[in-house]
Amino acid sequence: MFSNLAEKLQSALAKLKGRGKLSEQDVEQALREVRLALLEADVNFRVVKDFLARVKERAVGQEVMQSLTPGQQVVKIVHEELTALMGGSHARLNLAGRPPHVIMLVGLQGAGKTTSAAKLANALRKQSHRPLLVAADVYRPAAIRQLQVLGDQLGIPVFTLGERHDPVDIAQAGVSHAKSHGNDLVIIDTAGRLHIDDELMDELARMSSAVQPKETLLVLDAMTGQEAVNVAERFNQQLELTGFILTKLDGDARGGAALSVRAVVGKPIKYVGVGEKVDALEPFHPERMASRILGMGDVLTLIEKAQASMDAETAQKMAAKLRTADFTLEDFLDQLRQVRNMGPLDQILGMIPGLAGAKQLQGLQVDEKQLKRIEAIIQSMTPEERAQPHIINGSRRRRIARGSGTSVQDVNRLLKQFEQTRALFKQLGGGRGPRRPKGMLARLFGH
Repeated sequence: MFSNLAEKLQSALAKLKGRGKLSEQDVEQALREVRLALLEADVNFRVVKDFLARVKERAVGQEVMQSLTPGQQVVKIVHEELTALMGGSHARLNLAGRPPHVIMLVGLQGAGKTTSAAKLANALRKQSHRPLLVAADVYRPAAIRQLQVLGDQLGIPVFTLGERHDPVDIAQAGVSHAKSHGNDLVIIDTAGRLHIDDELMDELARMSSAVQPKETLLVLDAMTGQEAVNVAERFNQQLELTGFILTKLDGDARGGAALSVRAVVGKPIKYVGVGEKVDALEPFHPERMASRILGMGDVLTLIEKAQASMDAETAQKMAAKLRTADFTLEDFLDQLRQVRNMGPLDQILGMIPGLAGAKQLQGLQVDEKQLKRIEAIIQSMTPEERAQPHIINGSRRRRIARGSGTSVQDVNRLLKQFEQTRALFKQLGGGRGPRRPKGMLARLFGH
């Protein structure tokens, strides 16, 4: 996520950190590199110009020149201005008043409206809401069926009248259905086009007038960069947008849309899609995103993911086992699965301070196939072997290799890594001082 932009910004600012004093020329040189990085990331030109003007005004002021650590002060200013650029604070959905609350998702075809509707319903259900999905896209082939499949997968009801009804009538009927069936949220999946046209906008305007949505969220493909911002401007001119959902942010190495759309259109990013799974939709926190971009990690999101995927009591027991090196290969497998449930491992590593920068992660490429091999090897062991790895002799290793479809060398490597990891955690638990996180993770994943 934003890897190209992050690497260049961090490189530009790193040159300032070690300096005892900074001249205005030092700041200007660094900001020239920042400017180039932002423009290459497809950030809107006007946004870049205003952003740099604000940073420069503060960076050559008294708060930096009189600071004991002027380089770090400049990084702090850039972090604060990046945060402000993306909205300042997390913008929550407006769900005040009498339910059902209507949320309309609009956007161009291919931006990910249908999957975003299902992901949003799933996220809000976890907050004790009772969502109803309404399939109002009657034009795209199989759009209704796609939403029904996603709804069945999640156990969330989907309302539809079929493809032969007017979308506005479907939306109104969906709201009435929600009222009579106790649903407090109605999420409407609307039709899109390959381009913006009067017919599309007229239909969306009629639907908005008919159902009076609390939220009208424009779904944008983050990977289209500046084009996403252009689309946002045109939609906002003709509809009363309340915010955005940026999809495919996990594949966006540049970041132009995320850094531009709030400043250009004046409406907040409320959610971001960070993967294909139904739970891969996150509330957008500008400050946390700025920290990720500048290589500071994102501990709060990491903690939230851990809390969502791990039972607190189990986590405490496992922490005690790790400190005493009393954990087994069975525990090792459980932990591996829980970490994988938190999301793609490269994203998880990017949230850890000290590992968040592109340079720190170089050489630590997390191979999902390797993790699956580890899982297969452990599953091919008997319960006794998982509890007491020291009993695994040569013949047992050959049997485990055959059962897991791997080689004896793979089994040997895993057992060695496991013992090294257990010894390392015993050292950490014994208070001998932490080692560098990269070394620990490199051992764990065999790099």
